[in-house]
Amino acid sequence: MDDLAIPAGKAIAELKTVLGDRLATSVSVRDHHSHDTSRLKPHLPDAVAFPRTEEEVQAIISACAAHGVPVVPFGAGSSMEGHTIPVRGGITLDTREMNKVLEIRPEDLLAVVQPGVTRKQLNVELRETGLMFSVDPGADASLGGMASTRGSGTTAVRYGTMRENVLALRVVTPDGTAIRTGSRARKSSTGYDLTHLFVGAEGTLGVITELAVRLHPIPEAVSSAICAFPTVAEAVEAVIEAVQYGIPVARVEFLDEVAIAGVNSYSKLDLPVAPTLFFEFHGTPAWVEEQARLAEDITRSHGAIGFRWTTDADERAKLWQARHDLFWATKAIIPGYDLYTGDICVPISRLAESIVAARADIDASSLKGQIIGHVGDGNFHTAYLIDPNNPEHLREAEELADRLVERALVVGGTASGEHGIGMAKLKFMRREHGKAVDVMKRIKTALDPLGIMNPGKMGDAG
Repeated sequence: MDDLAIPAGKAIAELKTVLGDRLATSVSVRDHHSHDTSRLKPHLPDAVAFPRTEEEVQAIISACAAHGVPVVPFGAGSSMEGHTIPVRGGITLDTREMNKVLEIRPEDLLAVVQPGVTRKQLNVELRETGLMFSVDPGADASLGGMASTRGSGTTAVRYGTMRENVLALRVVTPDGTAIRTGSRARKSSTGYDLTHLFVGAEGTLGVITELAVRLHPIPEAVSSAICAFPTVAEAVEAVIEAVQYGIPVARVEFLDEVAIAGVNSYSKLDLPVAPTLFFEFHGTPAWVEEQARLAEDITRSHGAIGFRWTTDADERAKLWQARHDLFWATKAIIPGYDLYTGDICVPISRLAESIVAARADIDASSLKGQIIGHVGDGNFHTAYLIDPNNPEHLREAEELADRLVERALVVGGTASGEHGIGMAKLKFMRREHGKAVDVMKRIKTALDPLGIMNPGKMGDAG
């Protein structure tokens, strides 16, 4: 252990009396919490706590504050930028056992949940209500983690991100105080918007212990469509026109030819190996057909090669499962290689040029890589396959990812559309936000003067 071992030891001894066996110090449990899905170097926490109640979260944070020990909130561990890596040791606070759906209020279109509830778990409990929780990042992430990283995903173009779908929170602040933010009303004009201060704070300002989230009616009918294009530019220009035309697509995903080849191999599909769009439409049976026909006309005007659409549930499920399995499909292209991912979002008018430039960068490099995106809202991802033991691969992938962000910032975009900042993108905070970073740092200092909440992350931006 590092120089935090002595204060951490005091906090651990104190918390053993509160949590018992739910404070783990075994190497195997600590190792599981030493990393996320990023390529960043793991670090062991000194212990891992598994609270079940808000009062236990308060006890953990109070003990850590008393002894100056870092606290790192942990959800499902599916983050991609090093958010949950305990770079300064301390206590990792795993919310997996805070996994109760506390209340479902169909008449108000909301649910109240503990932070360890996952999106799939909530949707299973909602089945009898005719409602759904819409935010779908692909992984079965915890709602607390999704709120902390301001998560989104494939349906954000229609239903919004976690920013739009969190109504209220309960949060334990770095001094151990439990507070409530927001309300269950659909709008309010009272006070500072503290709810959305904590949504996206990546665990650097406190620990979320309860969320009130928006629900949406399950659509009467759903249809999906798929079409391939001769070029990347034509595919993306079709999306831009569909969005500007006002077609209320529920999802529109872009996969380049490398991604399609990976999907075909991993998910046993036989799609044409070409830049491809996946669409999904929600509404009444007549309305989803009309949306599909409008989209077909637009895509064909941009050179689409075929346009297949269906309302068959099994066929739709197979298609979207293949999309969600793309991370593993890409890793399988070169067994033993890791993925170095990029994630940016740009104004929709600059989307085509941004994706074309990113594809040209990959083609000019020595690496194999792909581009996918939730292109209806200007968000796309790159993934570069690298040999984890080859420093040159890592250097080249980092250069490609940095160039991706630099271009996004030049056209008024952002360094991350949904993966967040974590540790990997701290270097871009000043470039994107300028002097606003100083305001963020003052907020961090005011709420967390000891600097114990997820140190080395957003509160430490340069």
